[in-house]
Amino acid sequence: MYSRTSLIARGIAAALFAATTVASPIQAASNDKAFFDQVSGTWQGPGEIVAGKYKGTKFTCNLSGDPAAAGGEGIKLDGHCRVGVFKQPMSALITRTGGTYKGKFLDGAAGKGLDILSGKVSGDKVVVAINRQKLNGAMIARLQDDNTMNITISVKVEDKMIPVIGMSLNRKVDTMAVGSIK
Repeated sequence: MYSRTSLIARGIAAALFAATTVASPIQAASNDKAFFDQVSGTWQGPGEIVAGKYKGTKFTCNLSGDPAAAGGEGIKLDGHCRVGVFKQPMSALITRTGGTYKGKFLDGAAGKGLDILSGKVSGDKVVVAINRQKLNGAMIARLQDDNTMNITISVKVEDKMIPVIGMSLNRKVDTMAVGSIK
């Protein structure tokens, strides 16, 4: 079996950015890009494992997301999450490939992470399919407002989706006043 930190890291990695989609052609592509641009930035906040062996485990994450290279739809994410004194690096790369989005959290399902198989952006929400070996699930991220994003990761058990991780991230905004002197 996997260590507690490894399982938490995989779950957190999946939660980290739900910014992946399957779009219907041209109009959806521009809506997808707008969504990715909107979730770019620096985010931080708490999360909790809400089901399973590690239920009740709390963590915090600090993440920075940038739009995918070359102006395409997608996002590149780097940062870390902390569980007590343990700090786990987090990364994700999600990009448009043909008519869908593909990506991975950490080093993908072939390593210690997860694969992004597909997804869909709908207004202020994105839903993505995630996979690691026999584990199938979904991640939902909803922008509550410009500075708050709520994320839920669920896994499929038999034919039911069971929520296992919840997070609430806040955009880190520079509050320093800026002005000019004449």
